[in-house]
Amino acid sequence: MSEQDIAQAEEQRIDEAVQTADIAISVRGLRNSFGDQLIHDGLDLDVRKGEILGVVGGSGTGKSVLMRSIIGLQTPDEGEIHVFGESMVGRSDDEALAIRKRWGVLFQGGALFSTLTVAENVEVPIREYYPNIGPQLRDEIAAYKIRMTGLPTEAGPKYPSELSGGMKKRAGLARALALDPDLLFLDEPTAGLDPIGAAAFDDQTRKLQQTLGLTVFLITHDLDTLYSICDRVAVLADKKVTAVGTIDELLATDHPWIQEYFNGPRGRAATAAVSRHKDREQTQAAQSPSDGRR
Repeated sequence: MSEQDIAQAEEQRIDEAVQTADIAISVRGLRNSFGDQLIHDGLDLDVRKGEILGVVGGSGTGKSVLMRSIIGLQTPDEGEIHVFGESMVGRSDDEALAIRKRWGVLFQGGALFSTLTVAENVEVPIREYYPNIGPQLRDEIAAYKIRMTGLPTEAGPKYPSELSGGMKKRAGLARALALDPDLLFLDEPTAGLDPIGAAAFDDQTRKLQQTLGLTVFLITHDLDTLYSICDRVAVLADKKVTAVGTIDELLATDHPWIQEYFNGPRGRAATAAVSRHKDREQTQAAQSPSDGRR
């Protein structure tokens, strides 16, 4: 069997695993440290396939470290990490290649290559994982992903320095979606955006998740994001996931950080905003004519 046949067989096996898995990400007993500083100790977490999971926690609780551990940029001291049932700890880049193709990552600030245009940035993962794809098809894929994230077509030939903060985020999102991933990692995607821009990005994320069937691992401190698009929220505290559930379920816990976070002034404001939004939707639905009405 040729190397190409072996690679195709592995991708087929991973595709079957993705289709049958109920849990997209499983973390057990994770331990991360930097020198004498212990970040995680016995952290457990399951991310269900098809959900948007928000990850929150105070400064230094290791939200980004957790994400980096899952995608292989951080080697944990101990623990197991499975993505769609595939073990990710201790595997070489070549061994994990087929599963790595199934996720996309939006880092803080977009992390775009400043010397490449938006279109060229989007094409980076295509070049890396599918070098045999020709330039014309690469350009077409990049243009489609750029439009998919709400950017105008003319953004493609621009450089990151020519974009606003919100456009940079969307360009980074387009790159994260370049390979049609099943799993999307977003690290503080609305940080630095004004409220209108942040709300638009949240709305775009939910629409893409529903349209493409994505599982989304979303690190954020934005309460509006948590309330508006997250199906569940995982809280990092005390070096592990202290609680995970819907916001209503979290509010029923007595953990002091959770209570302070969700019941503080910003939490109450976010709750009120979501309530107003739901009231408007209900009012609009009540005022809309029924399907059979003329």
